[in-house]
Amino acid sequence: MVLVFVIMTIDGGTNNAANLVRFGAKYNPLIQAGQWWRLITPLFIHLSITHILFNGIAFYYMGIQLESLFGHSRFLLIFFISGIVGNLASFAFNDDLSAGASTAIFGLFGAFMMIGETFWENPYVKQMTKSFVLFIILNLAFDLFSANIDIAGHLGGLVGGFLSAYFVGLPRKRFISLPRQIIATITLVIIALALFHLGYVGKY
Repeated sequence: MVLVFVIMTIDGGTNNAANLVRFGAKYNPLIQAGQWWRLITPLFIHLSITHILFNGIAFYYMGIQLESLFGHSRFLLIFFISGIVGNLASFAFNDDLSAGASTAIFGLFGAFMMIGETFWENPYVKQMTKSFVLFIILNLAFDLFSANIDIAGHLGGLVGGFLSAYFVGLPRKRFISLPRQIIATITLVIIALALFHLGYVGKY
């Protein structure tokens, strides 16, 4: 993310719409034209120094905790799956040009909610989950009253993170029942396909 931000800053700027499109921001007409990789590349693009700073801090501190729980590969899958689902939600419900890792960061919030549901009897986890739920509500409330915030992408990332955390599971599988894991996986696929259909077909 930092590397892309530096390159974009040097080569045309991070706030220039044409440059954002050139580097891979979410741009619905080009996704409809077949550039589906634009559902992934926005995760590495940021519009300003404050944008990448706040996203980077959130990603770092939540990532440390989640990576220790899920392991490297599972954590990476949660990040990318939730980011893609968030961008699919943005594709379906938001016609504006957009970029940023916020969809995946909300996915990390969703993964924490999955941990809270799985270990709801643990008092520490229960308290931590309550704190994150409050933080999510405050962030979504802030989204509602802020211009140029992709709330659809944030909600999509949140749902994607919750379901993908069940999909990848924890290193010690017995913590998650197989039926729950299967249901979450099927739900995740259905939501992703439905959002893609809404974004691709619903615009015509």
